[in-house]
Amino acid sequence: MPDTSPIPFDTVDLTGERVMLVGGAGFIGHHLALQCRQKGAEVQVVDDMQINNIVKIVSDPGLEDIRRRLYVNFLLDRFSMMREAGVVMENADCRHMTDLTNAFNEFQPTKAVHLSAISSAVIANKAPSLAYDLQITTLRNLLELCRLKNSPCGHVAFMSSSTVYGDFEGDSVTESTRPRPRGVYANGKYMGERMVREAKELYGIDFTIIRPSALYGSRCISGRVSQKFIENALMGRPLLLEGGGGGMLDFTNVDDLVEGIVRGLALEGGRSRTFNITYGQARSISELADIVKKVVPDVVLEERPAAPEKPKRGTLEMDRAHEFLGFVPNRGLDEAYLEYCRWYAEEWKRAEQLPNV
Repeated sequence: MPDTSPIPFDTVDLTGERVMLVGGAGFIGHHLALQCRQKGAEVQVVDDMQINNIVKIVSDPGLEDIRRRLYVNFLLDRFSMMREAGVVMENADCRHMTDLTNAFNEFQPTKAVHLSAISSAVIANKAPSLAYDLQITTLRNLLELCRLKNSPCGHVAFMSSSTVYGDFEGDSVTESTRPRPRGVYANGKYMGERMVREAKELYGIDFTIIRPSALYGSRCISGRVSQKFIENALMGRPLLLEGGGGGMLDFTNVDDLVEGIVRGLALEGGRSRTFNITYGQARSISELADIVKKVVPDVVLEERPAAPEKPKRGTLEMDRAHEFLGFVPNRGLDEAYLEYCRWYAEEWKRAEQLPNV
């Protein structure tokens, strides 16, 4: 039976590992790259920049000038932080086997993390071909390289999603709850889970499956509700409370998520298991709005009907992560989201003082 006591994160080490992040230039990926470097790993980010694309942001006529400046700042900050940390950046399209093979052979990773995806379920439903390409084709190519006889990479971490559970039948789920995914994004994630499990059975490639939920944190441009709320408040727009704001989400700070991923990569208990990596406590959308009001007191709240395409959610139980990874999240919503909102307001002021791009 594993030791269930918390394992101090400062004792977790990746020294000697070479970690490739496929689709790693995004919100989660750049935070993970920086943390892996801090833990002693050599890190390579392989990304074609199709999703986190500065050119698209600059040329998007639907973006207000302030948001355009803000998002460009966030992306430039990501790249400069990774460069300064010594992260190797490879601009390559991982849907093309040749591109990924060249990067793989040059870097010789010992571990890989698959993060490639359209992060918005709504956009994925509108662009299913691209969504499946980014999620499934890139993963197929990565696993094909890992299964080769002389491959140095025997461990693949797959970034899945809490959306694979579909509608929660109760207030919470565990990793043993039967998945019932709906939509392109969730089904693509579940197919990816099946692929890495089969790669373990057929080729002996270890896997770690991570299921996060309702992320928030610095330098996100993915349009998650946590970002939309503070952004709309700063723009003087109302916060829309779908279904009256009673919907529940297990909001998770990206720093907690990244710690869980690193533990899964570094510790023996992370091998060939699936983990919920969240805060482990569902909170309502109304509570999220209340925190925004502490930063923008005059923000207006408006109720809207519940969106039928969005699944009923709740708490993701964390017992398995506690048991096998010694992981205890420490970034609660009341403090960490308030900190994020204050940070966002400061970044907003910085962007207001810059010329248009």
